[in-house]
Amino acid sequence: MTLPIQRLGPNDIALMRGINAMFADVFEDPDHYASAPPGDEWLHAQLANPAVIALAALDGAAVVGALTGYVLPKLEQQCSEIYIYDLAVAVSHQRRGIATALIGHLQDMARQIGAWVIYVQADYGDDPAVALYTKLGSREDVMHFDIPPK
Repeated sequence: MTLPIQRLGPNDIALMRGINAMFADVFEDPDHYASAPPGDEWLHAQLANPAVIALAALDGAAVVGALTGYVLPKLEQQCSEIYIYDLAVAVSHQRRGIATALIGHLQDMARQIGAWVIYVQADYGDDPAVALYTKLGSREDVMHFDIPPK
């Protein structure tokens, strides 16, 4: 299935809200994605930031797949990495190559900006994500820690 993929810009606030609604549904996490939505000014500023990446796969006007990520400039070399923070496809559109297409679009972007790698985390037990990422890249087993601010 080939659907248009759009990188959101500062005026795509409604699309970003659609992405968050889809994430809330697919991840079954409305507390995180829907309980305290950011204001329009916040979304406008974040979507204007070139280091913030929001991609939407659209079926007509409906967001049916999305990826959010961040460009991380490095200090040990003159290069960047891209971190995929969220990637999901609506249940009605899964298993149609949309996630792979979103990552492919991100790979093109990474090449254009000179990023040397794209990296992503997957949770144990999320077999579809692990299978997708294994197909597209090499696996590193690492530990992840959340450290709260003081």
